[in-house]
Amino acid sequence: MRSPFAPSCPRRVGRSTARLGTLGVALLAAAVPLSLPASSAAATTTSVTTAHTSAAAATAAATTMDLSVEEDRLSQPAPQEILRRSGFVVWPREFARGLARMRTYPQARRYVEAEGRALWRRAVDRVQGRGPVGGDLSRDDDRPLYWARLGMSKELRQWQPGFGLSPTQREALLHSLERGSRGQDSIELPAGKHLLRIVVTGFDPFQLDDDPRRSNPSGAAALALDGTTIRTASGESARIEAAVFPVRWADFARGTVERTLAPYVRRGPRQVDLFTTISQGRPGRFDVERTNGAWRGGYPDNVQESRTETVPIPPGVPTVTPQPQWTTTSLPYARIVAAGTGPYPVVDHTAVTEIPAGGTTPVVRPDGPTPGSTARAGGGGDYLSNEIAYRATLLRDAVGRPTLPGGHLHTPVLEFGPGNTDPADGQVTDPVLVQNRMAITRQVREIVTVAADSAGGTAAGAS
Repeated sequence: MRSPFAPSCPRRVGRSTARLGTLGVALLAAAVPLSLPASSAAATTTSVTTAHTSAAAATAAATTMDLSVEEDRLSQPAPQEILRRSGFVVWPREFARGLARMRTYPQARRYVEAEGRALWRRAVDRVQGRGPVGGDLSRDDDRPLYWARLGMSKELRQWQPGFGLSPTQREALLHSLERGSRGQDSIELPAGKHLLRIVVTGFDPFQLDDDPRRSNPSGAAALALDGTTIRTASGESARIEAAVFPVRWADFARGTVERTLAPYVRRGPRQVDLFTTISQGRPGRFDVERTNGAWRGGYPDNVQESRTETVPIPPGVPTVTPQPQWTTTSLPYARIVAAGTGPYPVVDHTAVTEIPAGGTTPVVRPDGPTPGSTARAGGGGDYLSNEIAYRATLLRDAVGRPTLPGGHLHTPVLEFGPGNTDPADGQVTDPVLVQNRMAITRQVREIVTVAADSAGGTAAGAS
């Protein structure tokens, strides 16, 4: 996921398919509206009652209009078609029906948390071939999860419960929905010494104002790998757990990356032996990013916000002091590049952009940063893919595990097939898009397997 530097930036095997919701609502039940129009009998009420009704209606209307930029995109034809052709169109409807039954905030909190996790499990199941297809959209597609989550958050943002719900409580519910539906709070790494533990992360689709049909192969790979087990060339088994992250500067500044990864990067019985953050990068190739920079370049995110600043580290998370300008991958990049992992070439990408020590002008360095320089772009650019790599590797160093294999992998850009490039009249999917997304996912799996083989030796040496 690059900004100006590139064109774009099973749950679990053996588990039953996730139910649609905790209240057991029927999959195809009709949606119940969240509020009803005022009755014509209201005209006969007293002026005081009318004033109260008008004030309440005005408040509800204002809340209804207060949607996020991402939620506003839901009304476009492409998102609606993606939801319809995957069967995920029912999720926001059924979620709203469940919300209407909530009578207290604690009850709502439990419901929202459960439904977020259920959406994540359903998305993983669909990609990994379990449960109903739900429509003719390819199973490997990451987009139904993204748009269904936004449909649910829209319902939650507009919900007017009968009990008092403060802005802080509503924000907490939205946060719970986000974490649960992204797999961030359901990473389940097993303890013990006989299985390697791996965490991979992906991203939402992005640059959706240019084309709302876009898919992100890193998110598709995360869904395909979550809860699966691979076997390395040396015969070791490795369990993979996955999560996806939003393309939003503010979430990163609040510590969503560190909050998700810290329990597993820290030493302990369930500590990871390998982590790989993944995003979409250049056309036609994979990049293993050698160096990550502490700089945000300002490219607009999915809510059209721009941040140009040093990467902010939130209070309370482990970090290195003073904050370094650069962090470095500890993935076995030489082995990954040399291995035959699939149809796309894999590059050890070493270039960065820096302001040299004592200088004022940014300079591109093909072989990495020079001593004392100030970061202006890591190998992965200056967008959120560089930032997630910087944060994850900084966390690795802060908890005292500098040799833990970890770093960032950029996938090829996922493009629509010839003749389907114009979003104005293009289709939401085509055979070329599906073929390339599946090929990228397969190669991600192979790259992670190669890295895990090296991680096995590292873990054995550490023990």
